[in-house]
Amino acid sequence: KDDKYKTWMPKFLMAKEEKDRRKSSSDVERNIFKVKNSNAEKSKKMGKEEKFFRETFMYDKEINVINTATAECSVTSKRRVDLPVTAGEQLDVIDVTEGNAVICRNSEGRYGYVLVEHLNFR
Repeated sequence: KDDKYKTWMPKFLMAKEEKDRRKSSSDVERNIFKVKNSNAEKSKKMGKEEKFFRETFMYDKEINVINTATAECSVTSKRRVDLPVTAGEQLDVIDVTEGNAVICRNSEGRYGYVLVEHLNFR
């Protein structure tokens, strides 16, 4: 009944004992080191895509981003090894091939060939 008629007071003006009583460290669960499920699922999917890429392209080198590029136009993939891109999409260039295509990775972690004429390098 006393709490009902208690006047409101900002936390910084409260006595230290009252603060400690209201919020003890054992009652509060801390989420500092917890990993969100979406991040875990995303990293698992990216690992799966990388494995598929290595098997399909027979790529045994370390994956390093050489450059970043922006897709100028939307292109659908005609083959399984081609990477479908949309206009304005950011791509990481992984490797240069002999011809007019480069191996790229999109933001979802998928890999594939993209023709150089569809890319805008900064």
